Amino acid sequence: MISVIISILMYQSPTVVFTKEEIDKYEELSKSVNEGRLIDYSLQYPKHRFLHYLSLNGKYVFHGSNDGNIERFEPRKQTLYNNELTTAVFATTEPLWSIFYAVFNRSALIGSFRNGCIIGRNKKYHYYSINDSTINNNPWTDGMLYILPRDKFHMSGHGKVQFDEWICNEFVTPIAKISVSLSDFLFLNKVAVHKDKESLTSTWIFYKARTLLANSKRASDST
Repeated sequence: MISVIISILMYQSPTVVFTKEEIDKYEELSKSVNEGRLIDYSLQYPKHRFLHYLSLNGKYVFHGSNDGNIERFEPRKQTLYNNELTTAVFATTEPLWSIFYAVFNRSALIGSFRNGCIIGRNKKYHYYSINDSTINNNPWTDGMLYILPRDKFHMSGHGKVQFDEWICNEFVTPIAKISVSLSDFLFLNKVAVHKDKESLTSTWIFYKARTLLANSKRASDST
């Protein structure tokens, strides 16, 4: 029942179909992933497609950051999606969610931002919402997506419906990184704006409706 509600209130991860030519180029570029350096991405395909391709091989998790010079991640005290405190490095198998953290300028935060990638019925669903004060503070920037070894991490939960949240309780060295910008964030037009003192429940309930109304207004204004 919960997974059905989530599928109604949130957006599903897009289904990506690759051409053979695309796969061949991704395979060639993938050879540089384990060299621990910045990936020089110059392919004609959107960057998020390459990252999605990497996610399918099951070897990697992703971490987005405004800081492009992290050489080693260290466990920090943070809160899991269920509000349980832990000391860990956080990552996800969903690169689109990590791109949000890379391009969202945390120094521009005034209040709250709410987001997540939730797994239900073996599908992934996204939501992204930023409060009024922050959205008016130009909260976007260029960032870095770090590629980390999946075998160092484990899922933070094991329910039928849970966040695609992976944690590691020890130091982790990135095996590669790739620069990203706002144009790489596929869900940009699905970022909602919530009131400064709004409850999380209200944000979830009104999230998709707000994005649909905002996109409709933008389309109307452009005609």
